[in-house]
Amino acid sequence: MPRRRPLGGLLLTLALPRLARAQGFPDRPLRFIVPFAPGGSTDVTGRVLAEAVGSTLGQTVVVENRTGAGLVVGTEVAARAEPDGQTVLVTSNSHAIVPSLVAKLPYDPVTDFAGVFIPGALPQTVVINPKLPARTLGEFIALLKAEPGRYAYASGGIGSAIHLGSLNFLAAAGVEMLHVPYRGGGPAMMSVITGETAMMIDPVASSAPHIRAGTVRALALGAANRSAILPEVPTAAEAGLPAFRAEAWIALLVPARTPSERIARLNALCTEAAQQGAAKLAAIGLQPMPDVATPAQVTAFVRADIARLGPLLQAAGIRPE
Repeated sequence: MPRRRPLGGLLLTLALPRLARAQGFPDRPLRFIVPFAPGGSTDVTGRVLAEAVGSTLGQTVVVENRTGAGLVVGTEVAARAEPDGQTVLVTSNSHAIVPSLVAKLPYDPVTDFAGVFIPGALPQTVVINPKLPARTLGEFIALLKAEPGRYAYASGGIGSAIHLGSLNFLAAAGVEMLHVPYRGGGPAMMSVITGETAMMIDPVASSAPHIRAGTVRALALGAANRSAILPEVPTAAEAGLPAFRAEAWIALLVPARTPSERIARLNALCTEAAQQGAAKLAAIGLQPMPDVATPAQVTAFVRADIARLGPLLQAAGIRPE
């Protein structure tokens, strides 16, 4: 009569091949695809994590900047990569915005990707021309309500994170402003400095030098907590507008069919890497998002943001082209 194997032993035996594959992964250099040009916040974050992961593994993590068509070119490269966990997309909340701008994407931003890790989000600041007769967020909102449509806000382009933050502000404050899109955040900030526009919603890292120089005035931060870079700037909730949030998250994604044990391994490596590089990430204004820690939470968060942003951009008259 055959001996009956205990159930626990049988389950362990079945799990051993998967455990072995996870422990042996990665067995060659990882590839981080960044669909943005070098030097930006997403690129810097990817390189900080790549350096720390490489140090832990004792092997190089290659960072590739694959730009073109916004972030579409690099994202497609990652989507079409072998789903073995060796290729990781380092992207931003622009990943959730693009579906509302591009009618025929060569990939599906929802079904073609699985979440790995979110190192954090970059809070944005409400900055205005310092000559305006408003020193607080409440005073600025009162100014806008007194003359609807008179004042303009600047953005780095239609559908940019700066534009999205501005839409969030207008909706939360219940005010109307004219939109003036520029070719990037730099020209947009210059328009606020010169008074060509009245307001801009800008990441803390890029706005901080102008705030300290007094060329723009900071009114509030669109995040739950104050920033270490601009500790003197109150959060929107502290300034009386708790409904306003403006943060640009950064996420690491992999092709959707990547084995779950490899995704879990990447999550563990990136979590450790973020801890090692915490000072460098804080220097660019990145704030951790502890409530989005597991791969499943990352996947759910990204998909929920895609679903949330579509109606918001449509209400602003933005249609995919």
